Amino acid sequence: MVIAAVKAGPAQHSTSPLPQGATLREDLLILVRRLERTMTAADIGTALMLLQAGLKDPELCDAIESSAGPTGARLPQAVIDAAVARGELPTGASPFAFDEVVGSVLLLRHANGLAVDDAYLSALVDTVIIPALVASANSVTTLPAGLFSGHPETRPTNQPQEDS
Repeated sequence: MVIAAVKAGPAQHSTSPLPQGATLREDLLILVRRLERTMTAADIGTALMLLQAGLKDPELCDAIESSAGPTGARLPQAVIDAAVARGELPTGASPFAFDEVVGSVLLLRHANGLAVDDAYLSALVDTVIIPALVASANSVTTLPAGLFSGHPETRPTNQPQEDS
């Protein structure tokens, strides 16, 4: 039922395959624009409910992505692979920055009534996402799964959070 509701509502424009850009930047802009359209089609409560449901049930996130089509919330491995093949990303680049940042930022901007236009999306891709993707290949530690990856690690519910 959840998948049918998502396909009929927020993700109704996501069911078509993603066109492939000629550059990493074009691919990323295609994804963030799709996610922006998906989030604009949903009210903030629905978007938060879907995120929370996905955190509790990662298979639900996977099912939504595979049945509703790419929502733009995740960076597909094919985009990374194409960018590596073109020499735009080093081997070993991780989708973490995209999966963690793009959906989170867009969700917060929508929740606070802030504008999200093409200039904003371009700035996000150019100044945050591309540099972070490039840097991710040089990470000395394995990066965790991003929030919108569908498989982020969760804190055990019975343990208090440690102070840093």
